[in-house]
Amino acid sequence: MGWIILAIAVFTEICWALSLKWAATLGTWQASIVPIALSFLNMALLALAMREISAGTAYAIWTGLGAVGVIIGGTILFGEKISPMQAGFMVLIVVGVAGTKLFAAN
Repeated sequence: MGWIILAIAVFTEICWALSLKWAATLGTWQASIVPIALSFLNMALLALAMREISAGTAYAIWTGLGAVGVIIGGTILFGEKISPMQAGFMVLIVVGVAGTKLFAAN
């Protein structure tokens, strides 16, 4: 169950970061409520996942997949560009995350 919760936490991390950009483009205080709410949800889910998964493993997966997801989401939602070199390093992050999950002690 911890891995499922961590997957949801990664998704909320991506939504949170993208909502920061979205709120900045709107520039209203109402739009700022979305990233604030998502940050609380995000942290709660990560903490919940850490009950079953070691902190280092959960955090590495959360930050790694979150970073890759935000880059992809920024491309889709905001038209941001990804260089070939950046895409290559994103692949390395995913490989690192997969290795972290495969060889986790729990």
